[in-house]
Amino acid sequence: MSTVINDQLTGVSAGFRPVPLTEHWNNRAITTIPDKAAGGFNVWRNSFPAEHLPEPGSRVVVDGVPFAFPEFTPAGDNVRCTGQFLPLPEGRYDWIRLLTAAERRVEDTVALHFGNGQVDFETIRVSDFWAAPAWFGERLAFRTPVMHYPHHVQRGVPATLWSQRVPVTRSAPLTGIRLPRNVALHVFALTLQDTPRELAGRPS
Repeated sequence: MSTVINDQLTGVSAGFRPVPLTEHWNNRAITTIPDKAAGGFNVWRNSFPAEHLPEPGSRVVVDGVPFAFPEFTPAGDNVRCTGQFLPLPEGRYDWIRLLTAAERRVEDTVALHFGNGQVDFETIRVSDFWAAPAWFGERLAFRTPVMHYPHHVQRGVPATLWSQRVPVTRSAPLTGIRLPRNVALHVFALTLQDTPRELAGRPS
């Protein structure tokens, strides 16, 4: 897993661009023990226990990739996918890196929008958050020893956040991503991985 917390991201931020997602939050999936009844990750209103995750708003590094861990807001702490369009800082990138979780095993499609008007469709695959293995080869980001229910803490049932990636195969500048209409898929953080400088100037 090789997960570390580093507020400064010294030595790892080059080539990566964490993208704030706060304005797109529409779901509450992380709770403390006193407010566990506010969780709503799935139909059973499970949630991730905040006491076993990084501090809200902190910078975390998962396998060398820096992410902005979500802050808790009245709107929530993650994007439950309902077809939202996420504008991105325009640039040439190789990968879209995600901290993500799924209410069950998910395979779906995202649309990548480019500055020249072209759109590519790429597959996103995320394993179940509920005590499941990485069926699609994702990296384990965080796994908690307990899970929150609205009225109790369930010990011995882990909840999992995965680190997954989506390729950007076109060399044109990327401007946005359209998420799938699949409410079982949740995005907690997004980081863009830059194209190496020697390749970024090549024509699309």
